[in-house]
Amino acid sequence: MTPFSPRILTPAEARAERDQLQAAGRKLVFTNGCFDILHRGHVTYLAFARSQGDALCVGLNSDASVRRAKGPNRPINPETDRACVLGSLRAVDFVVLFDEDEPRDLIGKILPHVLVKGRDWAHYVSGRDVVEAHGGKVVLADLVEGRSTTGTIERVLAVYGPKSVQP
Repeated sequence: MTPFSPRILTPAEARAERDQLQAAGRKLVFTNGCFDILHRGHVTYLAFARSQGDALCVGLNSDASVRRAKGPNRPINPETDRACVLGSLRAVDFVVLFDEDEPRDLIGKILPHVLVKGRDWAHYVSGRDVVEAHGGKVVLADLVEGRSTTGTIERVLAVYGPKSVQP
């Protein structure tokens, strides 16, 4: 049995995938995020995103961009590990790393047919203008209540933090 190797592509390779899909009358979906500690909310979200088209590209924030967005203690897992875990999910066809604070430029290079973001970002969807200008659409996904990376970290610290006494 051959070991699974997740597809981690460059922006140019992702654009080639998009062009092949379009030539076949199929649609590429794009979403993005940090996906630091994968949880049920992420998996549900990614499955929803994948259901909006024929292939799913996940733009993954680099370690540096996660630190700028979430603070010096994040990410918990390095970008190579996060990319491998994401790329191993059935819903994800390939992953593209990006170092910018938001994915607008990456979206402009790939030009997905569908852009998916969580409803918590309804006020601002980076790349919306690019996707819609090229005939694509933006879809907002519902979130799984009570599921977040921050919540997971808080639960772990409550149990295993410095104030807990371990036998």
